[in-house]
This record gives sequence, structure tokens and C-alpha cells, in this order.
Amino acid sequence: MSLAIKTETFSASEDHRWIGKAIGTNECRSITIKASLFMATFPTGIVPSGVVLGKVTASGLYGPYDNAAVDGRQTALGHLFTTRDLEVSASAATGRDTGAALLWLGEVVEAKLPTGHGLDAAAKVELTHLAYV
Repeated sequence: MSLAIKTETFSASEDHRWIGKAIGTNECRSITIKASLFMATFPTGIVPSGVVLGKVTASGLYGPYDNAAVDGRQTALGHLFTTRDLEVSASAATGRDTGAALLWLGEVVEAKLPTGHGLDAAAKVELTHLAYV
């Protein structure tokens, strides 16, 4: 465990237009996302807010929802609340696992979700605390 101070810069280009109402934004759950699970869809390591997430049963870490997965991520649990940089480098091509926030309650504007969001009909059925408009 490192106790070194880490500086994080947030992009002014954060796009939260996919959030329909502020309801639920103060109820986000703290989670950890498994960087290597995102590399196929987001090879730069920048995962935009709005991506649907599922939880790997064995590790308790979160990855992109995948209806065909068999590791627990086949169950949609919510959306990534803020864009995350997984710090991909030449020496760490899989990126760095990082803390994040899971939006599981509220209203989502489906048409405003980012490319690669992963939302499908099965996920919408499972995300009972979210309304899609």
C-alpha cells in the first residue's frame, strides 16, 4: 500500500448529459473497477461515465457488463458515474485498478450514453432502480 500523495486531474469535458435528473447522484456506491476487463473496449484506458457495470463474483471488482459473461458481470448493477483514467502505460498495458462510483438509482437518458456503454434489453430489466428515458 502506498501512502504517497496522488494528484488527479478531472477533465472539463466530463459529459453527464446521460443523467436525466440529479435524483440518485448522492446515493452512488463506492466500488473498485478491474482495469484489465476494460482494455478490449477502451484500449486507451479512459472509461467514460455512463458505461454499464457488473461485478466479478470471485474478486468483488467491477468490470463492463457483458450479458454473455459467466464471471458475474452478466448481471448489470449500474452505470459508472464519472469518467475514469486507468493509467495505461507501456509497462502496464492492463492499466491500474481504481476506485470509482456506481450510479444505481435515478434516471438515465439512453440516447446520451457514451459509445461502448453496453446497455442492452437484459440490463434494463435488471437495473430496476433506474428509469430509462
